[in-house]
Amino acid sequence: MRRALSIEGLRAGASAVVTGQQVGLFGGPSFALYKALTAVKLADEATRAGVDCVPIFWLATTDHDLAEINHVSLPGANATPVRLTSSAQGLPEAPVSTVTFGPEIEPLVEEALALLGESDHSRLLRQCYRPGETMGSAFARLFARLFADWGVILLDASDPELHQAAEPIYRAAIERAPELDDALLSRGQALEAAGYHQQVKVTPSSTLLFTLRDGARVPIHRRINGDSSIDFLVGDERIPQAEMVGRIAAAPHHFSANVLLRPVVQDYLLPTLAYTGGAAEVAYFAQAGVVYQALLGRVTPVIPRFSATVVEAKPQALLERYGLALPDLFHGPDALRELLGERTLPRDLETAFGQANTSLENSLAAIRDALARLDVTLVDAASRAGSKMQHQLTELRARAARAELRQSEVLGRHAELLSNNLFPNKALQEREVAGIYFVARYGTGLLHQLYDTIHTDCLDHQVVSLD
Repeated sequence: MRRALSIEGLRAGASAVVTGQQVGLFGGPSFALYKALTAVKLADEATRAGVDCVPIFWLATTDHDLAEINHVSLPGANATPVRLTSSAQGLPEAPVSTVTFGPEIEPLVEEALALLGESDHSRLLRQCYRPGETMGSAFARLFARLFADWGVILLDASDPELHQAAEPIYRAAIERAPELDDALLSRGQALEAAGYHQQVKVTPSSTLLFTLRDGARVPIHRRINGDSSIDFLVGDERIPQAEMVGRIAAAPHHFSANVLLRPVVQDYLLPTLAYTGGAAEVAYFAQAGVVYQALLGRVTPVIPRFSATVVEAKPQALLERYGLALPDLFHGPDALRELLGERTLPRDLETAFGQANTSLENSLAAIRDALARLDVTLVDAASRAGSKMQHQLTELRARAARAELRQSEVLGRHAELLSNNLFPNKALQEREVAGIYFVARYGTGLLHQLYDTIHTDCLDHQVVSLD
C-alpha cells in the first residue's frame, strides 16, 4: 500500500505536507476530503521537484467542542439537507477522543445509508461507525479506507506518545508564558492597526495550553502577582509555575495545545515542508507566527487548500437551461426564484422590455446632449431623471418575472433544487454537504477527478462538473 511507503519514506527522512481537521461525524463536510487531497497534491509536486515528501492528516481529537462535530448533512428529497446527529456523549467539555459510540450509532448509520443508497463506499459507514468506536477512531478508519491508495498518513492528536514527544513545547508554553503573551498581544495590535481582526482573542492572562481536570479539557490562565513570581489558574486552583512545569513533565498527555500552539506542536513533531488549510487556518498563522518564531525559530509556510463546488448532472442541466453561474445562487433562494422567472419570461415580453430599455437609453443620451448645448447645469438633472425611469422599467420587469414565477411551480422546484444542492443553507456546498455523499455516489474515481482539478498555483474556488 502507498501508505506503508509513505511511512517508510517518513522514517527515511522525507519531508511532510500537513493538514488536519476535527473528526466530524461520517467524515465531516466535503472540505475535509479536499484538505487531504491538497496535501497529497502538494506532496506529490514536491517529490517530483526533488524533495521527498509525504502527506499527513492530523486528527484533531483533543478538541472538546462535541457540538461542532456530532452532526452532518446529507441531501434528501429535492436535495433538501437532512441533518443527522449522533447522541453519543462523554463528560462535559471532554476531548472528543473520549466520546464512544454505543448501540445508538447503528440506526443513525442506517438512516444515512437510506439517504446515500447502498454502494461499496456508503457501506463503509457500517464498518467504521459502530459501537465501541470513538469519534476519532471511526473517522480515522473511514479516511484510511478512502485514501488507502494515496499515501495519506493519519495521526491521532490524542496519542499519548505524541504528547510525550511534545512535552518540551508544552513546558516552554508555561516557562515562557509572559514572553509569548506579550508577543501575541503586540501582534494582535498590529493586525488591528492594519485593518484585520484577531482570529483568537488574547488577553494578558492567556496561555496556549489546556489541561484535563476531572476529565474535562479546561484552559490554563496566567495569574500575575505583585512580585516577580508567576502562578497559573486551572479553574479556581492556583498552581505555581514550578509545579505546573512538574505536572507537564509527569503527565504530558493531560495537556494539549490551543489553536495558536497546535501548528507549532505539529511542526515540532514533524518534518513539515508546508501546512495546508482553510481560510480561517491561514488567518490563524498571522497570529501564530510569533509563537513559531519564539519556540521554533521559523514559521512554516501555509498554503490555502483546494476549494470547490461539485455540480452533478441535474443541477448542471438546470444551470445551462437558465444561463446561470454559481454566483447567481449566492443571493439566496428567493432572489434565485425571481431570477429564474426573469429568465423564462415570454419571448415577446422579453423582447419588448429589451427594446424599451434600448430606446430609453438612446432617448436619454440624445436629451443629455441637447441639454449640454442649452444649459450644462441641466445634465445632472437629466441623468437623475433617467435613472429613475430606468429603475421603474427594471422594477416593472421584476414584477413581471414574479408574476411568471407565481404561475409556474416548476421554477420554484428548480430554484429549490439548485439552492439546496449548490448553496445549501446559504453556505458553500463544501461546508454543508458531507463528503461521503459524493464518494458513495461516484466512488473514489471522484477523488481522482478532484485531484486532477487541483492546481496549487490557483487559489480560486473551483466549480467541478460531473459527467
